[in-house]
Amino acid sequence: MCIGRPLRLVEMFEFSALCAGPDGAQESVDMTLVGPQPAGTWVLVFLGHARSLLETEEALRIQDALVALEGVMRGETPNIDRLFADLVNREPELPDHLRGPAALS
Repeated sequence: MCIGRPLRLVEMFEFSALCAGPDGAQESVDMTLVGPQPAGTWVLVFLGHARSLLETEEALRIQDALVALEGVMRGETPNIDRLFADLVNREPELPDHLRGPAALS
């Protein structure tokens, strides 16, 4: 499974940026796919490359989901309802391309 991580941009350089995760650990991220961004911008990072820009709310939702996943993998039972608050009390929706021909009409 491929999982992108939300990181917050600390300092921008020509083609890379210093970004920080929720634990404060910093890493260099290739920014060529998203271009130069101001400090404080959230980016979705996969294999050291910023793949897309994130709004703060979306970045925090992804962080919560990753915390839940890590807890479950350790055999813990984290507060799933809080960590997946955007999914509580609703059915997840499939994207159009996975719904089949009837959804396209």
